Amino acid sequence: MKKKILILSGGISKERLISLDTGYQVAKELKKNGYRVKISEPDSNLQKNIKIFRPNIIFNALHGQFGEDGYIQTILERYNIPYTHSDAISSSIAMDKEISKKIFIKNKIKTPKFVTYSYDIKISNLIKKVKKKFKFPVIVKPINEGSSVNVFICNEKNIVKIINSIKNYKKIMIEEFIGGREIQVAIMGKMKLGAIELKPKRKFYDYQAKYNVNARTKHIIPVDLTKKKMSELMNIAFKTHNLIGCSGVTRSDFKFLNGKFYLLEINTQPGMTKLSLVPEIAAHKGLSFIKLIEWILNDATKKR
Repeated sequence: MKKKILILSGGISKERLISLDTGYQVAKELKKNGYRVKISEPDSNLQKNIKIFRPNIIFNALHGQFGEDGYIQTILERYNIPYTHSDAISSSIAMDKEISKKIFIKNKIKTPKFVTYSYDIKISNLIKKVKKKFKFPVIVKPINEGSSVNVFICNEKNIVKIINSIKNYKKIMIEEFIGGREIQVAIMGKMKLGAIELKPKRKFYDYQAKYNVNARTKHIIPVDLTKKKMSELMNIAFKTHNLIGCSGVTRSDFKFLNGKFYLLEINTQPGMTKLSLVPEIAAHKGLSFIKLIEWILNDATKKR
C-alpha cells in the first residue's frame, strides 16, 4: 500500500503563491501514482490534520519566511514524523544571506562582496561605506527572502529611494553587482544532478523572470562550459551543500564572469512548479518528476 503524504503549502510569506503551486503540482503527481495525499496550511489546523491523517511523511512545499528558514522545521521536529529537505539549523543558515555568505568566504568560495544595513544608522554613512568597498551599480536585497523578492539593481541616484521602500525589513544587504552568465546547479543528496543556464530578457533573473510565463527567460541545457569548468562548478555546489549541512535537494545560484564562478546563494527548498529549474534539470538527466519526488520522500525517511 502506498504511503500517506501530508503536503505543507501556502503559508504567510511573500512566496505563498509559489508554494501553493509547488504543493499542487506535487500532490497531483503523487495522487496520479497511487499515493494518499492531503494538503495542509501551516496554521492552527496543522496539528489536527497530522493527528487525523497520520501521514508517513510530510512533504514541505513551503517557500520563504517561516517555511524554509528553520521555523516550520523546528515545529515539525516535535511530531517525530519524517519531513523533506533540510533540517532547522541548515535551513536557517541557508536562508540568512549574511551568515551563509560568511561561510562561503571562510571556505574560499567566491561570492560577491557585500555590506549589511540596519535602519538605525544614517543612509549617508552606508553610501560612503558602499563606495569604499565596491562600485555602482549594486544589488539591494533583504537578507532573508527567496525567489528574488524585493531584489533591486540600484545606482547611486536611486539607492536611497529603494532602501527606504523596503523599510519593513529590519536588515538588508547591499551586494556588489556581478554581470556575466546566470547558472544554477542542483544537488541531490550525494549526487551532482546537473546545471542549467538562464538568459532572462529582463535586467536579471528576478521574481518576474522566474515565475511570469510572459517574461520568457530562456533555459539552456546542457550549459556551454568546458568539462573542466563544469566539474569546478559542480564541485563548488556540492561543497556548499555539505558545508551548510543540507539534506535532500538544493539549488545553488551562480554568476559566471571572466572564467570565475560567484556563488550568490543556496536554496534548501527549490520550487517544484512547471517553471521550476530542479525538475527541468532532473528531466534532462532522465529522472521523471515522480521519481524526483519519490527520491525526496525516501531521503526524508533516511534522516529519521
